[in-house]
Amino acid sequence: MSSQMVVLITLVFYKLVLLGIGFWASKRVASESDFFIAGKGSSKGQGSGLGSGLGSGLGSGLGPWVAGLSYAASTSSAWVLLGYTGFVFSVGFKALWLIPGIFGGYALTWLVMGPRLNAETAERGHITLVDFLIGDVSQKWRAPISALAAVLIIFCFVFYVAAQFQAAGNAFSSTFGLGLAQSVILGAVVIVAYCLMGGFWAASITDTLQALVMVGACILVPIVTIAAAGGMGAVMETLHANETPAYFKMTGGAVGLAAIGGALGLLGTGLGAAGQPQLLNRIMAVKDRNARLLGAAITIGWGTLIYIGVTLLALSARALLPQTPSEQIFFAAAEAYLPPILAGIVLAAILSAVMSTVDSLLLATASAVSHDLGAARLMPAKIGAGRALLAGRLAMIGIAVLSVVLTLTMPDNIFDRVLFSWVALGAAFGPTVLARCMGWQISGPYVFLAIFSGFAIAVIASGMPGMMADIAEKWLSWIVGFIFLFVGKMQYSGGVNN
Repeated sequence: MSSQMVVLITLVFYKLVLLGIGFWASKRVASESDFFIAGKGSSKGQGSGLGSGLGSGLGSGLGPWVAGLSYAASTSSAWVLLGYTGFVFSVGFKALWLIPGIFGGYALTWLVMGPRLNAETAERGHITLVDFLIGDVSQKWRAPISALAAVLIIFCFVFYVAAQFQAAGNAFSSTFGLGLAQSVILGAVVIVAYCLMGGFWAASITDTLQALVMVGACILVPIVTIAAAGGMGAVMETLHANETPAYFKMTGGAVGLAAIGGALGLLGTGLGAAGQPQLLNRIMAVKDRNARLLGAAITIGWGTLIYIGVTLLALSARALLPQTPSEQIFFAAAEAYLPPILAGIVLAAILSAVMSTVDSLLLATASAVSHDLGAARLMPAKIGAGRALLAGRLAMIGIAVLSVVLTLTMPDNIFDRVLFSWVALGAAFGPTVLARCMGWQISGPYVFLAIFSGFAIAVIASGMPGMMADIAEKWLSWIVGFIFLFVGKMQYSGGVNN
């Protein structure tokens, strides 16, 4: 049996499992809350279900393992397995500044923001992150803020999903020699199919499975690659012989303010987690405090294994396969050093990374269309649960089609495209979500200004070269947002809540 046939059989089996999960989850979706947040919003956290460990049943929210692993898989997408790995491969130790920022994002969302997010979702029946954003603003400003937030989510996630589809295309074309168009469309069809059936339940359960596949690959591939190189000692010896001294410095060879600016730019990437609907929805949906704390530990432990693995893979691949395109080294190492059946599992891991992010992005976008635009009165106010679900499912298909078109007509670097969407959305929503989690009550117009200004600064700065633009994109966008929020807090406490 050829290696391609082994890989194909592995992938077909894997996709059938995902579709089966989608069909199972479809039997547990009876309302908009079930479809978008596992029933947590409608039931105020009460219900019975699958058990306290893995997940929970209809209407009770997520258990710690599903919440923790699905969060982790959604945040550590193809951007990590292909983009971050390629970044370390290309620039060396400077890329490691991303890691404390990312783990700081884990702690910020789960431990600092998590208590308020989860408790208020249970108390007030929130379904989306936008519901939380407008929780304390006056009725007059709820529609404008909801409309702005929904538009920004749709805009950013088209680019984000396109990057994931491109990663899927790279995986298929690398293994089977398929063209980009066939590869991207095939990946998109499977992901959309199980999301359409089971919504948030399907996405969360499949993401849990995918997280396990991903961590297995991120342990296996680095081990065999390092072994092929003769151990980490041999890897470092080869790198020191072939690379410039700057490759081994956390500053990347920069000094003074340039070194500080470079570090701040990479560290600031972690702030984006505070504004990602697809991640915060998991924390909103987790069923209670104990599940949230255990979920946080699971996310951090999983992330530790992933980042150690892909960092070691990048360095060993640089020593062994220096001419490989940077975002192809996972495929190249698996093909070179693993037997076909294990190479098929690794390809499934790459597709897991893609799917675990795309399903969450599609759900967040669908909820922005069917729920948040409804709150903004841009859709009929009383369309009924069935029509709301239909609108959400149609939105999924529409975003998937737009993203496929963008991937095929404007291919781009996966790392850069994801980073743009991540940072822009984090700057838009992160300051307001964090301020509300700290107990701030903010006047409506200032919430609107904070969201708009954070997004605008991040987008403008992303198109400009240089260290200062990078700092403005990651940090100034947040600072300006918090200035507006602080003024809005003073207005609210002074009895003015416009």
